[in-house]
Amino acid sequence: MRILKVSDVYFPRVNGVSTSIETFRRDLIALGHEVMLVAPEYAGAGPDPPALTSPSIARVAARKVPLDPEDRVMSWRALRRALMALGPRRFDVVHIHTPFLAHYAALGFAREFKVPVLATYHTLFEEYLHYYVPLLPRAVTGPLARRFSRSQCNQLNLIIAPSRAMHDALRTYGIVRRIEILPTGLPQDRYVAGDGAAFRARHGIDANRPILLFVGRAAHEKNIGFLMQMLVALLRRRPEVLLLIAGEGPALPDLRAQGRQLQLGESVHFMGYFDRGGELNDCYSAADVFVFASQTETQGLVLLESMAQGVPVVATPKMGTVDILAPLRGCRHAPLDVDGFASVVDTLLADTDALRALGAEALIFAREWESQRIARRLAELYQSLL
Repeated sequence: MRILKVSDVYFPRVNGVSTSIETFRRDLIALGHEVMLVAPEYAGAGPDPPALTSPSIARVAARKVPLDPEDRVMSWRALRRALMALGPRRFDVVHIHTPFLAHYAALGFAREFKVPVLATYHTLFEEYLHYYVPLLPRAVTGPLARRFSRSQCNQLNLIIAPSRAMHDALRTYGIVRRIEILPTGLPQDRYVAGDGAAFRARHGIDANRPILLFVGRAAHEKNIGFLMQMLVALLRRRPEVLLLIAGEGPALPDLRAQGRQLQLGESVHFMGYFDRGGELNDCYSAADVFVFASQTETQGLVLLESMAQGVPVVATPKMGTVDILAPLRGCRHAPLDVDGFASVVDTLLADTDALRALGAEALIFAREWESQRIARRLAELYQSLL
């Protein structure tokens, strides 16, 4: 099968959309499908690693987004030109991954060449938009996002939702097109055991110091500030505990300022990005507990990445994370309350045997999310459109 994927976001821009695209792209190719990806170029971000330089990845000229150095806006003309150059290849399906220029260009391409078109709805914009358009109240941005999503999704043959919560949200928008639930899975390299002891040694962290870990984009909607407030409450009971925040993003300056205001000092470390499958596995493995409080996730892939390293999760089950957290395998639920969340973490850290058993359970559960099995299901969905 010949598949054309189009996205406004891709590596070296690190986020869940890029990770999902690359995971499925590699697995579909391994299953014998031909996958062509059209995505922005990131001038000034350094050369792409060898794994991302391929004739099957077409980069489109793009400019920086004002006030957002991580993202790019593709040139409309260059995007259309890149797609039209691919027209004679006769793709079987067109798969859209973002709702910006990529959506409209890919939709036009699919209609022109009479190819079925689908999209993965990666981001619940109703919950995100007010963070990035602060001049408009949420009462305005919410309905705008819903209307925008409804218009786009009802133009498609199929919408893929990464979780049950996202599926249900889209239905409330008035989307009448077919929606299928399909999460992103974990590639095999996520299960390769990291070296937590080596990570601690490299970063000067005592071998016996309890570590809490958050991995993800440092963005306001991730609710990392709540975790830092929770840390204050936990430090009253466990003054030796350390919170590691692995990630970068627009909220990082505010989070550093919050750390100073809360006088967290050396109790919180901002680690930046780590490459997946290598240093990141070591980082996960070094942790005792993975903590997560985002209320807007469409899936929460980092929860599974942590579990794949045998590290249990403490999180608030909300939106897409419910599909991972609801079975209560390898995790504990915590309320979105500073003292309540801290109490759950403290209880877990106090019981070494329970912590070890929960980590073993987490690894078994994570194995059920192996990515190639999920990619086979995606190929079946493509086939159903033909």
